[in-house]
Amino acid sequence: MAIEKMSSFLYNYKLHDRIVYLPARCVYIRYPNLRNIHSNNAKNIDVILNNEELMSMEGRKTKRESLPLIPLRGLSVFPYMVLHFDVGREKSIHALEEAMVNDQLIFLTTQKEAETDLPTAEDFYQVGTVAKIKQMLKLPGDAIRVLVEGISRARIVKLLQEDPFFQAEVEEEIFGEEIKIDKELEALMRAVLDAFENYVAISNRISPEILMSVTTIEAPGRLADVIASHMILKIEQKQEILEAFHPKERLEVLYRFLLREIEILEIEREINAKVKRQINKLQKEYYLKEQLKAIQEELGDYGGIDDEGEAYRERIQKAKLPKKVEEKVLKEVDRLSRLAPGSAEGSVIRTYVDWILDLPWNKQTKDQLDIQRAKAILDEDHYGLKRVKERILEYLAIRQLAKDMKGPIICLVGPPGVGKTSIAKSIARSLNRNFVRMSLGGVRDEAEIRGHRRTYIGAIPGRIISAIKEAGSKNPVFLFDEIDKLSSDFRGDPAAALLETLDPEQNKEFTDHYLEVPFDLSKVMFITTANSLGTIPRPLLDRMEVIEVSGYTEEEKVVIAQKYLLPKQIKEHALKPENLQISEQTIRDIINSYTRESGVRNLERQIATICRKAARRMLEEKAKVVRVNPNNLKNYLGIPRFRYDKAQEKNEVGIATGLAWTVVGGDTLSIEVTTMKGNGKLVLTGQLGDVMKESARAGISYIRSKMEELKLPEDFYQTLDIHIHIPEGAIPKDGPSAGITMATAVISALTNIPIHKNVAMTGEITLRGRVLPVGGIKEKVLAANRAGIKKVLLPVENQKDIEEIPENIRRKLEIVFVEHMDQVLEHALVRKEECHEN
Repeated sequence: MAIEKMSSFLYNYKLHDRIVYLPARCVYIRYPNLRNIHSNNAKNIDVILNNEELMSMEGRKTKRESLPLIPLRGLSVFPYMVLHFDVGREKSIHALEEAMVNDQLIFLTTQKEAETDLPTAEDFYQVGTVAKIKQMLKLPGDAIRVLVEGISRARIVKLLQEDPFFQAEVEEEIFGEEIKIDKELEALMRAVLDAFENYVAISNRISPEILMSVTTIEAPGRLADVIASHMILKIEQKQEILEAFHPKERLEVLYRFLLREIEILEIEREINAKVKRQINKLQKEYYLKEQLKAIQEELGDYGGIDDEGEAYRERIQKAKLPKKVEEKVLKEVDRLSRLAPGSAEGSVIRTYVDWILDLPWNKQTKDQLDIQRAKAILDEDHYGLKRVKERILEYLAIRQLAKDMKGPIICLVGPPGVGKTSIAKSIARSLNRNFVRMSLGGVRDEAEIRGHRRTYIGAIPGRIISAIKEAGSKNPVFLFDEIDKLSSDFRGDPAAALLETLDPEQNKEFTDHYLEVPFDLSKVMFITTANSLGTIPRPLLDRMEVIEVSGYTEEEKVVIAQKYLLPKQIKEHALKPENLQISEQTIRDIINSYTRESGVRNLERQIATICRKAARRMLEEKAKVVRVNPNNLKNYLGIPRFRYDKAQEKNEVGIATGLAWTVVGGDTLSIEVTTMKGNGKLVLTGQLGDVMKESARAGISYIRSKMEELKLPEDFYQTLDIHIHIPEGAIPKDGPSAGITMATAVISALTNIPIHKNVAMTGEITLRGRVLPVGGIKEKVLAANRAGIKKVLLPVENQKDIEEIPENIRRKLEIVFVEHMDQVLEHALVRKEECHEN
């Protein structure tokens, strides 16, 4: 019966809608005792090799011969195996022609990589099968279909040639029937047969007839080859069996593969059974739900919680939530389905599920990483701010190189009105990201950051999750404004709640108390703003990269007013550029006389006031053009509100000019010292802070240690009272900047030597006379330039801060770096010859 099936297969093989009769001068090893086959369907089969021919083939031990070689792609040929394959490569066709000229014998081996089109000797295995060509059939497209019969294993001894086809000297090693089958080998054969029977029963891919034919094979080597030819194995596994020349070794390798395949097939069967049970369960649920719908229709209830649950499940499936989140939400939907209609708890669950589904779990905008475009946008929106722009462009450059880079936490620190919030908006625009802002000023409840737990009535998510929902993407630019204004009370510490949010190592799984599931914030670019670092908690500050946004210079304010503020206000007040003309000097007067700030917020307000008055004048007086100049500026803004100290008109004794930093920028500080008869008291006035008082005392101690060098009376500290005063006593003053200034003024008063009128200084003093560095150098130098100072004395350790000062300001001033009080006195005090000249 099996022979008839085999013949029928050969007879009915179809190729391009033509029946191809394949001759079967082949070895059909399943029935070796049969000499002939009689079947109605096998009329085209010519010859069957008899047992004697097979025995003569197996009886050879070793044999060397030169044969043409064909490397096969994704195909292995075993001895006693009959199969066909297509040949299309030129070398392989030449090898076939060479084989047909000789004994029709060819050596077949397998390529290591099937994708290799032009293999070399290193690309195919050294062990293969000597086969006999039974039939060649030319196919359309110059391809040839070949029917071969495997004869014996062989190993390549030497590759004789590679062109025009592969020719190799091969050595055959054949173990014949004379191999003694001992008890161990017989047990191994039985184990292999049992395993193969189990494999056939589980796989359902091999017909029982093949199993029956295999059981009749008595030769151990042939048994292994026949079973291996019917198994579905990887090329590497088939090659391992092929390279096992000894029958016993071959059976052992085959047995190992059989056991592994059986184990895999059993696992597949368990999985299929589980899937089938699940499908049956779903079919049952579907049937019951359809019945429930029919009942509801009969009762007149056409909707309900069940339909709502189905709608939620569809939304959950479309949302493609993370696995943990999906399980949590499905559990809530199942709870909702079991609730009675109108249940109070149902509305709580609906709100929760809606929040989960409305969050952008997988939605994110695509970053625009064009550095030139980003630079143009930042320059378009802001003038100056060089350091901030450089940091953003550096971030974009790294993003181009590292796609999975975590979002940085940038903290912009600077005085009010310098454009910190608008910088964040420009960053979002340059990155093509959505922008959200959360003001932290006055926030004192931790629940505003992390949300309320659902156990409370009216619970809602925190403002972070709310902002992410508003943004509509998981990678927005998120601005925490005024982070230095955070407060805390009995309801918790919001700063502590922000630690997880602003930590790149933790915010990947940020968990809101309301959601109770982690949300990935690692793609968010967080930006914070602050006016001062002093009130930011240290653990929170440690997680941020601080970028100082210093105040604008007068020149920068003029450019900002002309390019940004004036056009903006003209447009907002429905005017046209030709209706209002404000000269550059007028803008400078507004900056110096009507505003005192580091930023430009009040400057914009003053320009808006001029625009309003100009609009009114145009309507009342029918004027087409309104010109504002320094002469009529008072008519629009009133009397000037501020004045800046100017340099002294002459050199004076006991009066030194210091430089100070304030929240609205730099300013000059006039320090006056006078001496009078007394008992050595030190009087400090001008609402000085503790730091300035200590600096004054340190300066007096330094002067006493230098009495001889300064040629002071030995008892001056006992006979004279020293009064140090800083004008504008209504304004509190503190900080280390005035140490050397007060010491210079005291020395001038004690020695009666004048101080240069065009010299200003800043720095702290030690008891040894060393000059220590201070902050706010840029603002202080700008204040000195504004006051008409010609020479500025700075601590030598502040030399690195000079780069922040604009080049045009540095050219106007003589900046001297000092490291000791002696150098300060040398530059500040007027020498005798200078006094005579003066």
